[in-house]
Order: sequence, then structure tokens, then C-alpha cells
Amino acid sequence: MNYPNVQLYIDGKWRPAASGKTIPVLNPANEEHVGTVAYAEKADLDLALAAARKGFETWRKVSPYDRYRLMRKAADILRGRAGDIATLMTMEQGKPLVEAKGETLVGADVIDWFAEEARRTYGRTVPARVEGVYQFEVKEPVGPVAAFTPWNFPINQAVRKLSCAVATGCSIIIKGPEETPAACAALVDAFAQAGIPAGVVNLVFGVPAEISAYLIPHPIIRKISFTGSTAVGQRIMEKGAATMKRSFLELGGKSATIVLEDADLGFATLMGMGACFHAGQGCAIQTRMLLPRSRYEEGVEMLKGLFAAVPYGDPQRPDVIMGPVISAKQRERVLGLIEKGKAEGATLAVGGGRPSGDEFAKGWWVEPTLFTDVDNSMTIAQQEIFGPVVAVISYDDEDEAVAIANDSSYGLNGSVFTADPERGVRVARRIRTGTVEVNGCPAGFHAPFGGFKSSGIGREAGPEGFDAYVEIKSVGLPQGFVPAD
Repeated sequence: MNYPNVQLYIDGKWRPAASGKTIPVLNPANEEHVGTVAYAEKADLDLALAAARKGFETWRKVSPYDRYRLMRKAADILRGRAGDIATLMTMEQGKPLVEAKGETLVGADVIDWFAEEARRTYGRTVPARVEGVYQFEVKEPVGPVAAFTPWNFPINQAVRKLSCAVATGCSIIIKGPEETPAACAALVDAFAQAGIPAGVVNLVFGVPAEISAYLIPHPIIRKISFTGSTAVGQRIMEKGAATMKRSFLELGGKSATIVLEDADLGFATLMGMGACFHAGQGCAIQTRMLLPRSRYEEGVEMLKGLFAAVPYGDPQRPDVIMGPVISAKQRERVLGLIEKGKAEGATLAVGGGRPSGDEFAKGWWVEPTLFTDVDNSMTIAQQEIFGPVVAVISYDDEDEAVAIANDSSYGLNGSVFTADPERGVRVARRIRTGTVEVNGCPAGFHAPFGGFKSSGIGREAGPEGFDAYVEIKSVGLPQGFVPAD
């Protein structure tokens, strides 16, 4: 399958950048140049802003039921193209094909869910304090949205922001990921083919700092949604606050898995391999595994066997569950943190370097890596690595395990394994994260997602995420009032 030269989508048309500039797209598995993506600058952003303003005035007047119908059509289009989109995602990102297809299919489900929510944008009647007066609340779209989406999940992250904006009657400008543009463009094209009016959905690519610096303070933009690193999120929050923009920030994570002494250790350690999916490039991936001292050696031996056997290589192969990291820069960053872990006294139990062999002569590869004898103060236990690296930490009792899990500047995701459901809930309540999985049971996309502490502000998805795209207006009027024509 040929990789496209990805263009901008502005005011209902696919078009090159006004300057004609492009950015190369590379395959991280072999470093091959697979295509290009258009490079938006100020002239392109001005067109997108004007289109979003016009699109908002059109779309806000469309009934929720008609928004629902169009979104369901877009979901069906995306679902029907899942195989081709997955191939493009694997080429540009190195994500194994089965993961890429799964992400695309779930993306279609997300659109369907938000389409249904569009039909349920209910207000409420409020009892008045004065006889003869009606009071009620209505929900109105907040306005044009600027959404900034990461490369690691080019459909999963963009589809939530896009679906929520469209469902509530907002227009949106998506700053898509330059590293993985084709999958994000395919998502937008599903809406275009479904018949979304011109200007409602716009897609640009370019230098992230330049685009955010121009879009965030612009008066047309009324909401910001960002998924990415904590450092960048802090700067975006500062820029948005200066112009009173409503902001959602889903930032970094350093998730901990607490394996209690009564847990099924085989199942818990198997789930610990999740750090190898997508080569560990996810903010909610469990990268700290806490084992009780009484079962520490047993758990470590299980993990060593699992990590040594992870099938990695060409992500187009059906038997592969781990591909490369996204870039040479990211590979060197991960390898540098691995060296820091060794220098700080952790034991490198498995992996820790670049794999050997002809298959890995090119591409940005890091071996599945397991550290044991880790203290929670070490860099590998505190810093987000964004690579296939897990740190194993021992603890004595439940209180210490919870304290270690919470001893982080992040608070995005956590997990607990236990044979006692009541104990699982109790520990989950004590973990200071936005999401907690008990015995590997994840929260679905219909549940709110976001973080505590440095992992972000606000919630995305779920009814709470839906409400973040609307303004609530209170209206009072006398009984029997009939508006004039």
C-alpha cells in the first residue's frame, strides 16, 4: 500500500500549505522516507481560524439528532477503512498491525458513543423562589476548539476531541501529529466523506510550538484540548489562562501496579508485559511494578521469563507485539535513562540496549527492559520514560505499597491485583490517580479520563468530558410570557 503525501484540511478542502513546504515522514522500523506532510504556517492558520468561526455559526444551529446521524455515518466509514488505516499507522509509527487496527476500530466506537450523547444534551428546570417565574438551564456549545494531539495514538487521542466537539455543536481545529499524520488525516476524512459542513472540522500540521503560540491566544478559539507532556502542558495552560480559555490537559504519567500478596502472580506479571505494547510509548502504561517482599523473588523470575520472550520485530508481522520507538531521538532518550538506572544502582535483569541482528540494523529499536532492586527515588521510578522499560520495587505491607504508588508527581493511572474484590476496591480508593484498574479491568472510553497532580486538569470522554465542551446558561422568564415575533 502506498503512503500518501498528507495535506491540510481547511474549510472543507484538502490542500497543500500556502508556502508549499512539507515535512518528511519516516518509518521508524527501517528509517525509510515514506511520504510527506504539509507544513502549516500563519497564512494557513488564519484560513483555518476563519473557517472554524464560519463553521461554528453553521454547526451550532444543527439539531443534535442531525449531528448524531452524520457522526454515525462517519463511524461506519472509519470502521470500513480500518484495515487500510492500520497499515498506514504501522508504516508511520511502528505500532504492530493488530494494535493499529484495534485502535482504529475503537475510534469508530468512540464516534458512535459521542453521537448517542449528542441526542442527550439535556438541560434542567430549576424551581424558582418567586411564584409565577420559570427558571431553566440550557447547554450551548462553547465555540471553536483548538485541539493538540500526540503521535503515539493518532486516532485514539484525536477522535475523543473531535467527536466531543462535533457532538456538542462546536467547530474544531486539530493540530495533528507530524510523525504520524496519515492515520489522523484518515479520521478527519471519514467526517469529510460523511458530509460534515465546511469549516466545522479543520486539520493542520507544522511546528507544534509555532502553531500553539498562534492558536491558543487567538480570540476566535474558546477552548483548548491538549494531550502530551507535562512540560508542554504547563506552557499551554499559561497561554490559555492569559485569555481565559477553558482548557483540558492530559499529561504525563508514571503508573504503578500494586500486586498484593494474595494475587494470582502469574496473571499479574503477564499483565505487566503491557509496558511492551506500543514499545512503552503511552502515558498510562504501568511502568512501576510493586511486588510484596514475601513473593518478590517468585515474581521477578516470572517477569524475567516473560520479558526475555517478548516477540518484537517488523510490526507488519502478525506474531509481533512490540515494534520500534518513534524516532532516533526517543531511542537515545530511553537508552540514556536505562544507563541512569544502572548508574543509580538498579539491577538490569533483562534487555537494556539495542537488539542485534540484521533485522534491527536500521530502525529505532530498544529491547524489552526489566529492572529489579529499584528504589522509588531512582530516576527510572520517577521519570516518564516512554519506552519498554519496567522497574520492579518491593514492599512490606499494603500501607507501604500505597505510599510508594502515590510517591510520584504524576497521577494518571494505577492498578491493583488481588484475590479479594473488597480489598481491591479499598486499595483503588487510596491510590491518587484519575483511573485505577483492578485485576486488569480497564475503564472504557465512555468513562471519564484524566489525571491528578502533574498528570493534568479536567476529564476527557464520559459525560464529564462532554460537558467540558458546553457552556451552561440559566434563563428565567415569567409564566405565560410569549416572545414577540
